[in-house]
Amino acid sequence: MSRGTVVVEQDNLARTWAKAFYEITRPGTTEIVPLIVCVTGFEANVVREDQKIRNQLDAELEAHGKQSVRTVASTIFPTSLWNPNSSPQELFDRYARVLPRLKRDKRNHNGIYFERMMNFLPKNEEVEVNQIEYILGTRTTGNHRRSAYQLSIIDPTRDHTNQRQRGFPCLQQVSISPIGEDRLSVPGFYATQTLFERAYGNYIGLCELGRFFAHQWGMQLTRVTCVASVAELDSSKPHMSKTEARALAQQAMNLIEQIPEATTATNEG
Repeated sequence: MSRGTVVVEQDNLARTWAKAFYEITRPGTTEIVPLIVCVTGFEANVVREDQKIRNQLDAELEAHGKQSVRTVASTIFPTSLWNPNSSPQELFDRYARVLPRLKRDKRNHNGIYFERMMNFLPKNEEVEVNQIEYILGTRTTGNHRRSAYQLSIIDPTRDHTNQRQRGFPCLQQVSISPIGEDRLSVPGFYATQTLFERAYGNYIGLCELGRFFAHQWGMQLTRVTCVASVAELDSSKPHMSKTEARALAQQAMNLIEQIPEATTATNEG
């Protein structure tokens, strides 16, 4: 059964995911249309996180043969390749060197999110567009038009197909949204999202992308929002059963009750 709009907002990413995941496991719920998740807890632009909840999820993902939270997050922003003390061009160069290896993975056959941000190339075109470089550059020149700060993922020339199952790209667009002179908000828009397999990694990836832009502009990242037009439990096989999902959701909610409110930010970059 479809449920109407659900909004979850927390100042800790792990707790945000846990509460969203709990909502999809409620009796009779097969999907949420839409699910809006907001994360507001950042310290020095690094999102606050309860590692116990993330470790619990990673263990379940591994048991079901699915990608880890870190692997999913890296498709949106490859934080392991970014040195905050170096130029954005160094990040682009590093990513370009590893991209051929990434594309050999069949799971990336249709594309990778960060690749679309860095090398957007519609069919029959010859010149790639580095959308990240453009956004950074256009603000440097004094253009503060918010509609200029959009990262497009969906490419109709490649993605409008008759495939019954495709997967990528579920993430359609990311908006880099300055608030005043010193704060930054990052909303991401998904056509569909699975809360077990992808959501936590999606949230991390958007937070780390926001951290990158906030660092470049000397801003404070204050909010990351993920809007999923349709949120589901799981999609790819082997599926997580509803019984397993409810058990994981309850374990995560129990941890929320046990962990003190004051938590530290984690920085893997």
